[in-house]
Amino acid sequence: MLDSNSTPTSLGDQPPSDQIPQLAAVLKAAGDPLRLEILRLLSQDSYSVLELCHIFDLRQPALSHHLKVLAQGGLVSKRREGNNLFYRRTAGSELLQQLFANLDQLSLTEARAQTVAQIAAERAEASRRFFADYGNRFREQQELIASYSVYGPQVAQLLKPGRHALEVGPGEGEFLEELAGRFGTVTALDLSPTMLERAQEFADEKGLQNIEFVCDDTRAAGSRPESADCIVVNMVLHHTPEPAQIFQDLQKSLKVGGQLLITELHDHKQSWAREACGDLWLGFAPQQLVEWATDAGLTKGRSVHSALRNGFQIQIQEFLKG
Repeated sequence: MLDSNSTPTSLGDQPPSDQIPQLAAVLKAAGDPLRLEILRLLSQDSYSVLELCHIFDLRQPALSHHLKVLAQGGLVSKRREGNNLFYRRTAGSELLQQLFANLDQLSLTEARAQTVAQIAAERAEASRRFFADYGNRFREQQELIASYSVYGPQVAQLLKPGRHALEVGPGEGEFLEELAGRFGTVTALDLSPTMLERAQEFADEKGLQNIEFVCDDTRAAGSRPESADCIVVNMVLHHTPEPAQIFQDLQKSLKVGGQLLITELHDHKQSWAREACGDLWLGFAPQQLVEWATDAGLTKGRSVHSALRNGFQIQIQEFLKG
């Protein structure tokens, strides 16, 4: 969801005179137990300053100091989402990769893990409330950014045939018609009962008989290992509390050789989309999606990018399970 302002280069690619100051900055930034805990946490997701204050039980000035040191050392990057700054780990030099790999073998304390879960639940509830309140105006709100006709046909062209398909967050159900005609069985998965009902109404109107409707999150998909030949996620990630976790869940559900298609907004600064459309995130840098997919064990396939007249950009990314 958050893109780095700059990507650190490998120490080996720099002149010796530049390597020592950078190495010193990295070691200084990492040389504190609390900062190492922050880096460990940021392997899971991106968090705002206020969320990090809650997780680590720190006042904002104290936490901001640690985040500043980490940023100066090139270990984290930040991006503004509306009125909040969100932080994530950077990806870059071999040294950082080794540091992060060692950190990721450590577990969060039980108390911190519970707080992280609470924040994820609060994000999910905010999204759920939006769709409960505004589900009947879904099409109107979506067309403020990108209507189904903008991306639907392009996603359909990328579909690979198979026996079973899963769509996460089917919206009003338009793409289910594409899937139902190409796959033997289809599962429509949505956390919002309101939106799932709208998708089911659409399927009933079209006489689509091979669709199962499931009201749950993507962990339900992960509980059905290697069941899907194709998974489609159209304009959903920016509504979800834990985008990185979704890649992990869906990778489990994919068969070997299976295809994951993600349609999403590029990262943008139009913060009005939060209130008008229930967006938790202001789009995603393409490389961020690739990183999440790679971390989940998927490989990058084809991609399509298109600009819209209202200033938004759409990306369609294909990922494959080897």
